[in-house]
Amino acid sequence: MVQLFGFFAAVLALSGEAVAQRNATESWDPSSREFPSSGSSGSAPGSGAAVAGRNATLDSLNKILSASQLSALDRSMYLSIRAFQLSRLGRDADSQKDIAEMGRVLPSDWQVVMSLAMPSLAGGGDRAAALRTLDSALARKPGDPSLMVAQAQVYMQIADFPRALGLLDSALANAKTESERRAALFFRGHANFNLGNYAQAADDFNGSLEGRPTFKSKISPLLWRYAAQVRARRDARTPLARDVGADSLNEWPGPIVRFLLGRGSAGELEVAAESDEAAKRSNGKCPAAFFIGMDAVRRGDKQRAREQFQLAQARCPTVSEINWAASSELKRL
Repeated sequence: MVQLFGFFAAVLALSGEAVAQRNATESWDPSSREFPSSGSSGSAPGSGAAVAGRNATLDSLNKILSASQLSALDRSMYLSIRAFQLSRLGRDADSQKDIAEMGRVLPSDWQVVMSLAMPSLAGGGDRAAALRTLDSALARKPGDPSLMVAQAQVYMQIADFPRALGLLDSALANAKTESERRAALFFRGHANFNLGNYAQAADDFNGSLEGRPTFKSKISPLLWRYAAQVRARRDARTPLARDVGADSLNEWPGPIVRFLLGRGSAGELEVAAESDEAAKRSNGKCPAAFFIGMDAVRRGDKQRAREQFQLAQARCPTVSEINWAASSELKRL
């Protein structure tokens, strides 16, 4: 995973595009790490400047991949980026060759690398290229849960939640490991939440908790389960308090949990979101606004909820799960 995070940083350096900092609330769950891009220098898609930028990225990737000392994991990572770039340039046959090469150099895990890279690269705006690349990958490994989860993430970026839900149902049915099952349940919870299937979403987030050994690894599904249970008119506080137990809530995003349990005020949460170093690095003001809104929903204060969800929309990048949820909730208020 450390190598993969270094890979993401390398993608940002190679892309040549202005990169928007993504809300890191989703990084509490290892299966949802992404980094979107805000576009390339203001150029219109297909313009000479944009195409030149894409070719420059391809040249850089070609140079890196020509090095003989790359590890199998590193080579697979860069091949996945180049496969995406080639698809963007309309060179799908060459893109498929890179996917085949990924399978040769990293036979057991290439699809995991692809599943982490494509939603992130799609955040730059070219979701069609990401979906084509994933389609090619699935042609080589039909029914792979990791690749289907990645496809679902891209479809959720364009608010096609019904299609995402179908993919996640299939991913769950094909899951062979606990990690595949957790990822499918976690993202299916998001698809169900945005479709207004709150009871199903709560059950999905609850199911994705199974096998997580630490509070830090549990906190994201715990918070999303709380949101789904509130909207399903269930008791959300009692199970949250039970699962938190005696764990410390001092480390971000613990203050969000403390607020939801009634152990702190909204003002204190806002202060933590603006002053805590971890919160500042992860755009903590984004989830703070959303969960203050969910608390308002729990209390029946629709006006307060509306204001906070609008604030979350403004604070959270458009490829963030929190932005999607805030937008969906505003439509229902």
